[in-house]
Amino acid sequence: MAARKSTRKPNVSAEELKEYYREMLLIRRFEEKAGQLYGMGLIGGFCHLYIGQEAVVVGLEAATEEGDKRVTSYRDHGHMLACGMNPDGVMAELTGREGGYSKGKGGSMHMFSKEKHFYGGHGIVGAQVPIGAGLAFADKYKENGRVTFTYFGDGAANQGQVYETFNMAALWHLPVVFVIENNQYAMGTSQQRSTSTKDIFHRGEAFGIPGEIVDGMDVLAVKAAGEKAVAHCRAGKGPYILEVKTYRYRGHSMSDPAKYRTREEVQKVREERDPIEHVRELLLSGKHASEDDLKAIDKEIKQIVNKAADFSKESPEPALDELWTDIYA
Repeated sequence: MAARKSTRKPNVSAEELKEYYREMLLIRRFEEKAGQLYGMGLIGGFCHLYIGQEAVVVGLEAATEEGDKRVTSYRDHGHMLACGMNPDGVMAELTGREGGYSKGKGGSMHMFSKEKHFYGGHGIVGAQVPIGAGLAFADKYKENGRVTFTYFGDGAANQGQVYETFNMAALWHLPVVFVIENNQYAMGTSQQRSTSTKDIFHRGEAFGIPGEIVDGMDVLAVKAAGEKAVAHCRAGKGPYILEVKTYRYRGHSMSDPAKYRTREEVQKVREERDPIEHVRELLLSGKHASEDDLKAIDKEIKQIVNKAADFSKESPEPALDELWTDIYA
């Protein structure tokens, strides 16, 4: 079993690097706007922001092919944007409007896009893990060469159904990449206090599932690890585990004051390990982009996010008869 931290980085073009910068910035600005709308009372229920973790989904989506699937937990807006879902529809769903991906009935945690092979955020901790294995089982049965990315967090990694799923996935050689987005605090308890092992991916060893640790603040390291995991699955070798060490800057949800860690800790990560700033520095130092180029990208992203916010406010609320639709397939 691989026990070392992934350090491979792929060769990428200047255009690819700019695209990763753009995609991560879109997630960051979208989440900042969602936080504002929540504060204004336009988003109800729970709202879990992805700020700080952008390199995880952007890096892994760069390793996918058309038809690959993804399923995740309730911290899901970043996953939706990274797989190409329209920001207008995502934001409208957050505000509970009929223009949203689930017609305003799913909210922040429960939206889907069959077209983009996004099989949902899921509100029950760990519930998406067996669903991800089920998606992979369908692909294996169809022999279509597709891979499923099943995302869950360090907190969910202590749930029993995760290990039942590991067993079945290994037994049936399912093409599933289990992605542990280890942001180190679960809902609010540090990993050191909740988990008996320093690293979580080792738990796959009992089932014969290989895996590794990845620097989740480095989009190129994530992409390289994702390509290795995908190649393993497509070759028919069964599942693979990526424990992606990342960090969220905000609380667990918008209602979490995050008093279980210091401001200094968060600020230190922001200043020294921010995933977007890392790519920004690569672009500037490599002379792949100028300050003006990056300002233009930021301006474009802000326009997209503002348009999504306007669309979400203007879209009507669902009609009452929507209560009776989509109840049964």
